[in-house]
Amino acid sequence: MKLIRFGTPGNEKPGLEVKGIRYDVSHLVEDYTEDFFANDGINKLKKEFDPKTSALVGPGIRLGVPVKKPGKIICIGLNYLNHAKESGMGIPREPVVFFKATSSLTGPNDHIIMPKNSKKTDWEVELAVVIGKRANYINKEEALDFVAGYVLHNDVSEREFQLEKGGQWVKGKSCDTFAPIGPYLVTRDEIADPNSLRLWLSLNGKRVQDGNTNDFIFNVQEVISYLSQFMSLMPGDIISTGTPEGVGLGFDPPVYLKDGDEIELGIDGLGTAKQIVKAWSNE
Repeated sequence: MKLIRFGTPGNEKPGLEVKGIRYDVSHLVEDYTEDFFANDGINKLKKEFDPKTSALVGPGIRLGVPVKKPGKIICIGLNYLNHAKESGMGIPREPVVFFKATSSLTGPNDHIIMPKNSKKTDWEVELAVVIGKRANYINKEEALDFVAGYVLHNDVSEREFQLEKGGQWVKGKSCDTFAPIGPYLVTRDEIADPNSLRLWLSLNGKRVQDGNTNDFIFNVQEVISYLSQFMSLMPGDIISTGTPEGVGLGFDPPVYLKDGDEIELGIDGLGTAKQIVKAWSNE
């Protein structure tokens, strides 16, 4: 099952996409919130949904983030071997953990706004995991039982803010529009193995990232288990699992985003997204 949220920013409604057709399910669920996931909302929706009694969603209607107000966005850095090498930061012995502010969330096809004074805004296609029930101190063998589903994520990053201003990475990861998510949340049962998915990103029609999650240093189960040792993973939380090689920082010389650039990205089974880059303006 593919969960979508559709409508203008701040006014999204819950929906489903089934065999390429989008349906409004706001008559069945209020929204895809922490409570929805915690109360077995996915299975209830599967039982209650009837396409004959659900209104259609038009093809031109904007898609929003498929989870409403997740409690946190946790990210794993340097989690692909070749990306760690291209970043020049060494191979991590344990997962590198940082957060993105939830205010960075935006729809999958919304514009990316480069922040004021940005010189080094970069792209990162990533597989993200949505937690389905509270997880504390779990082992990796049971970790996937705590997953609601998977989403496509562009972990947009401002490298000067991230790496040259001291402190933690969060400054370079949390600018507004730096977390386009979607087009939909694909439920866990539709993805046979999250550790064997092709993911890619193109910039202005040129393929710059083309990897597979089988190159993880720490796989999905290991990441979920690891994080649960340090914090409660709550229903609706998003965990972004890292990016393969091919980011702008890794080019020689580095290549960064500029006004008017077009990004397209995708993951097998999780759909595609397109974003246009815009320069910051106070107008």
